[in-house]
Amino acid sequence: MDPQVLPRRSRLLLVASTGGHLAELMLISKLIEARPDSHWVTFDHDQSRSLLGDRTVTHVPYVAPRSLGGVLRALPTFVRLLRRERFDAVVSTGAAVAVPALLVARLFRCEAHYVESVSRFSGPSLTGRILQRVPSVRLYTQHEQWVGRRWRFDVSIADSFRAGERRELPPGPPRIFVTVGTIRPYRFDALVDRVKAVLPADAEVTWQLGSTRRTDLPGTVLEHVSSEEFDRLAREATTVVTHAGVGSVIRLLELGARPVVVPRRASRGEHVDDHQLETLEALRRLDGVVCREAGELSSEDLVPPGPRD
Repeated sequence: MDPQVLPRRSRLLLVASTGGHLAELMLISKLIEARPDSHWVTFDHDQSRSLLGDRTVTHVPYVAPRSLGGVLRALPTFVRLLRRERFDAVVSTGAAVAVPALLVARLFRCEAHYVESVSRFSGPSLTGRILQRVPSVRLYTQHEQWVGRRWRFDVSIADSFRAGERRELPPGPPRIFVTVGTIRPYRFDALVDRVKAVLPADAEVTWQLGSTRRTDLPGTVLEHVSSEEFDRLAREATTVVTHAGVGSVIRLLELGARPVVVPRRASRGEHVDDHQLETLEALRRLDGVVCREAGELSSEDLVPPGPRD
């Protein structure tokens, strides 16, 4: 295989965390035309079960960000898979689960490819920096501006950051869908508290809260939703308030939703770092996307402009 590009039309072991990493890998697998008999490894979750459908999937124990224990617990799964089956290459978009997958790939002399998240506009994540230390892992950025040293550019889903055709908003009172993603164990109370404080009195609201478990909220409160349920809630909403996770944002743009995007902040313990700020800056140029910090949200942001029936 060409060492400068990802493998095309090959039988791959495709590895990613749930959430945005899995959504990105789904898009990249289409760009490189991964064979239908490729094998997926991710976490057992509503999103992965609905998104991957009838594909061949192995669930690996959850690997939390920066968790050495999680990395060690995942190793036997990849040893069993690579001992039992033959793959042309292992391809991962991260996050931490990429480390055991690609290390075991090299142990079995299988090509190992790591594609950094499109949310990393200026340099690699911690996972990327760790894998830089493994000489035989092939590394790819999705942004040409930081190609260099060991980082190549091949494919990118950056073009997915574009506004889709705006759909007609449903009539009636505001219908608000709040989605804060699935990353564990990080909460996003700053966003939830602010939405609760500025929520219009007549609004109908559904919350998808992940690890931000709450019992004090109006409306419908869900921990996780399937991909199908996410799409339905987004289509029915007049406004979707979302964290600046690339998987959520890209899907909302595809659906023609009206997203209000709020970044998680590392200083509040909401994520491992502030890479969601880079995603927010990339979205500011798009018409119809409202970009706010949590404390800036207002009731006007939650209600789309124009007359309501």
